[in-house]
Amino acid sequence: MVVSKTELFDDELQERANLFKALAHPARLQILQFLAQSKTCITGDISEHFPLCRTTVNQHLKELKDAGLICGHQEGAKIVYCLDMEKVKEMERILTGLRNEMHLPSDFCCALENSANN
Repeated sequence: MVVSKTELFDDELQERANLFKALAHPARLQILQFLAQSKTCITGDISEHFPLCRTTVNQHLKELKDAGLICGHQEGAKIVYCLDMEKVKEMERILTGLRNEMHLPSDFCCALENSANN
């Protein structure tokens, strides 16, 4: 049986990595901001709001859907896109948790930092 290297890490770290992967493109961040600022679900083609072609925007929407950050469903011939608020709140908890885990004391010292300054 072949095990991928990501499977060597616990589920929580894999979940975080998948979330960060979905957030790792400026177009996807802009789509999330756009949906958040619109304060409603968006119907139809939203590509006119971005400096990318429709196909590229659709690919980014798919990545966000796969990550669970947005929902999309058919209404007639159009697709309605919304933020998945439950997943957005989870993302906020993950980001806050990571920031807290990486909080460094004010007297933190790195040997590499010191050797670079000498």
